[in-house]
Amino acid sequence: MVLTMCRLLGFATAGSNTSLNGVLGMRAVREFRDLSEVHNDGWGAALVTVPEESPYRRDGGAPTPETGTAIYKNTIAARHDPIFDELANTPARGGLWHLRLASSNLPLILENQQPFYASGLSFIHNGDISDDQGRNIITNRSFPVDPNIVQSTGGRSDSAIFFAVILQYIGFGFALDEAVAQAVRELRKSYPKSSYNCMIQSQDQLIALCAAGREVTSKRIVEIYDQYGRGEQAHDYRVLRYRALGEGSEGGSVSAESIAQPKGVVVASSGFEQHAEDGWTRLENDQMIVASNRTGEFRVRSI
Repeated sequence: MVLTMCRLLGFATAGSNTSLNGVLGMRAVREFRDLSEVHNDGWGAALVTVPEESPYRRDGGAPTPETGTAIYKNTIAARHDPIFDELANTPARGGLWHLRLASSNLPLILENQQPFYASGLSFIHNGDISDDQGRNIITNRSFPVDPNIVQSTGGRSDSAIFFAVILQYIGFGFALDEAVAQAVRELRKSYPKSSYNCMIQSQDQLIALCAAGREVTSKRIVEIYDQYGRGEQAHDYRVLRYRALGEGSEGGSVSAESIAQPKGVVVASSGFEQHAEDGWTRLENDQMIVASNRTGEFRVRSI
């Protein structure tokens, strides 16, 4: 049986640099990091940052864009990597975080670590794209995706192909959120039961999609979590939840006034405490968050 088991987290602010610890609070960040006891096949992060000083300012080099995306990936578990805590304190106006438990038969190489990055976009995915016989899309040479675009992602996995299909639709002229929706519709024609939970980030937007082919957690996933004494954390494994960021919301609850004028949003897989009284709301299946990492405004739409 082919499995991909990953945990996803993303946030977008109102254009201001905020660390992951500032968005979630240190306790929740530790709980998320400690999920890498199970998701121990590596991790990565992509942060949309605003440099304190432009590289060309002192020495006359060519100007660079006002922002950049910093990508970090490693094949060791996040809880054993001191860079995790460093990046959790790094200011950014948007970010993606990914904890990986690899698909069966996919190599533990840096190329398959996420986030993938191409065309100014960073991308993370939780799910395997396979048919009922367990044949992964990477073996399907007839699937209509440009191999050059797949190569541009730097990955060699089904998640890289998913990202490449999104990039194709962007090339066709679709907006980012609709390109994600179109890609899922295309993939579901051949792989209707696969999971397409994902997040993608540009210099302007965060898109977070819940599109699980099977909402009931598979027995194998529960068994793996049971091996670590974490079986209770597997029952809502494919669930994504989101919370508005506002005044005084860092690591705590959000007031009604803050929700009316959000300063951003954080979206996360389950696995750490996400209580409704703290402002967390479930993102329903086949829904996505479309958020600006410049204004903090966000909306929910269906695919």
